[in-house]
Amino acid sequence: MNYCSNCGHHPVARLIPPGDTRERFVCRQCDTIHYENPRNVGGTVPVWGEQVLLCRRAIEPRLGFWTLPAGFMEIGETTAECASRETLEEAGARVEIEGLFSLLDVPHVHQVHFFYRARLLDLDIAAGVESLEVRLFSEADIPWDEIAFPTITQTLRFFFADRRAGRFELHTADLRQPMRTD
Repeated sequence: MNYCSNCGHHPVARLIPPGDTRERFVCRQCDTIHYENPRNVGGTVPVWGEQVLLCRRAIEPRLGFWTLPAGFMEIGETTAECASRETLEEAGARVEIEGLFSLLDVPHVHQVHFFYRARLLDLDIAAGVESLEVRLFSEADIPWDEIAFPTITQTLRFFFADRRAGRFELHTADLRQPMRTD
């Protein structure tokens, strides 16, 4: 951040505001504190029978790798609305949201990822502009070496373990380590 978005006239400085404990961008002209907060990424684990719907990414990062349908939350929507919208945008899939399933902290990229279990309402699915293709996979056929992000791998592992156990729980994890790209 270079200039204050409140008054727009002055450069901001990094300093610890009175009563705070962290450095923030602060405008020395109007005293506005500009907070930087994590970005929320929401999606679904869309299921049809024993299969899970995955999307092959048409964008960077991780172009060509498989992911659950997910993306950045927009202002004015709930987490469930975000997850449902992203599933429709990326996979053309209409879903019924069944419950929050995973909440994953990814502090090294300033993000929080959340996934809902979801039931596909039909098989009228198609790749959106951010997907090269969409496909249903059984657990045995998941392309584990081609999964785009650790949050996707972790969520899928939680999902299949819960399904084998016959009960679904809310899972949390702290994924602090940057992903390998080799």
